[in-house]
Amino acid sequence: MPITSEFEYVKPKDMDEALHVFSLYREKASALAGGTDLVVHLKENLARPEVVVDIKALQELSGLTLKEGTLHIGALTTFSELIDSPVIKSKFPLLREASLTVASTGVRNRATVAGNICSAVPSADSAPALAVYDAEVLTRSLKGERRIAVGEWFTGPKKTALLPEEIVVAIEMKLPAKKHAGCYMKLSRYDGEDLAQGGIAVLAFSDNTYRLAVCALGPKPARCPKTEAVLNGNKLGEKLVSKAKETILQEVSPISDIRSSKEYRLHMTQIMLGRALEIAVARLFGKGPKYGTENIC
Repeated sequence: MPITSEFEYVKPKDMDEALHVFSLYREKASALAGGTDLVVHLKENLARPEVVVDIKALQELSGLTLKEGTLHIGALTTFSELIDSPVIKSKFPLLREASLTVASTGVRNRATVAGNICSAVPSADSAPALAVYDAEVLTRSLKGERRIAVGEWFTGPKKTALLPEEIVVAIEMKLPAKKHAGCYMKLSRYDGEDLAQGGIAVLAFSDNTYRLAVCALGPKPARCPKTEAVLNGNKLGEKLVSKAKETILQEVSPISDIRSSKEYRLHMTQIMLGRALEIAVARLFGKGPKYGTENIC
């Protein structure tokens, strides 16, 4: 399908030029990095920008580093780069596990992690993992820089806290100080490339505290504070898991659509939570399946 709409194409040579373009065009400008969403939207006339700003040449947006306990993921970092990173594999394996479920290898070679959260679809696989790691989104405009917690980043379906004149510079998160392990559980119609019908990320800590986040089970990806409160301070057991399963239904609001019914999603939310908790705790003690195993219901 060809792109039939007209727009200007700009490839800034540096960040200053890019910021001036976004300041001038605001809502009428679209950033082009991986392009896996934008190009499709242009072809389907879902996006009609006056200018497409190609940011791939901005070296300031590149880089994947861990320094003094803080992971810096540049806005141009692709999912494949993240998956192949020894730092991610050893220090943030849950993020890698979730990234392996994103689309296909071909898409992951181009799609950026920052682009995934900027698209802000409710089923964004990277979002729950970023949420349980307490990630922050770094943005910049001519007015200065902002740090936005992932929990405040998603404001609704396909909506974010990003201002029209801003560019996402990076995503950052701190390596948890306490011993921990995690699991990303995805509900999919089949093994392979598919959007999540539901997703749950669990991070379990050695002091019996937990972080939980979901995607595709409400209008936006989100943490589950009520379920975390039920779990925190307790060793995992059958009664505790049962109570957590009851509680999480108060925190999700899935819809029925062409891909799944609301009732099925609610039922599978409880199953995914139980499995994700068991795997995360098992990994905490050196057991359970290896990270990167496709935990797909």
